[in-house]
Amino acid sequence: MHVIKLDATDSTNSYLKRLSLAKPLKDFTAVIAKKQTQGRGQMGTIWGSEASKNLTFSVFKDMCDFEIKDSFYISMITALALIKTLQFFSISRLSIKWPNDILSEDYKICGVLIENVIKQNKISNAIIGIGLNVNQLKFENLPKASSLHILTGKTYNLDELAICILKNLEDYFLMLKNGKFKIIMAEYNSHLFRKNKPSTFKSAEGLIFSGFIKEVSKFGHLQVLLEDDIIETYSLKEISLLY
Repeated sequence: MHVIKLDATDSTNSYLKRLSLAKPLKDFTAVIAKKQTQGRGQMGTIWGSEASKNLTFSVFKDMCDFEIKDSFYISMITALALIKTLQFFSISRLSIKWPNDILSEDYKICGVLIENVIKQNKISNAIIGIGLNVNQLKFENLPKASSLHILTGKTYNLDELAICILKNLEDYFLMLKNGKFKIIMAEYNSHLFRKNKPSTFKSAEGLIFSGFIKEVSKFGHLQVLLEDDIIETYSLKEISLLY
């Protein structure tokens, strides 16, 4: 792995994309920034982070050996690498809120933004952006956000966390390369937030409804058990999971 450290950038995903266009990059090249001025989250949201308090970084992954139909496995692998890392650091009650937010004790501590580069109907590479709340103590207007320090009272070394995440990412991508699709999907679904519990959802049209999360398919679709024992399948753009 090759790690580039920056004091500040607009977003580590954007920086790494520009770098990948300018020159060939080694697999698992990572860019870590103390501060992002335009950090981004899923669905165009803004990722706010206190400078030097949290881990904000992006990883370049060569995907030339993988089929486009398997693209959601990148989300699964990233979430599992984060879970494994946080388990190593004794963070409790971890879960994955579909598609790849990481929660501890029902509070969001980590967000992921994956941007795939598609060429000739194949994934050329993926930029995996990770924002992990580490030592920050306050989150303005974010009642469901927390950090490792808030949860445990400990101060964490950001470099140590980053290296551990990168190592676990490498291990899970090796599993994927070796065809361990079913093992990866089963492990991902075992950590799914609110699995088999009554949950509330909001449709893209604003409709609020209830159901039970059953699992996520290999294509990233959420399977929800509704009334009359009907299982409906939803894409990320169709519904959002409310707390």
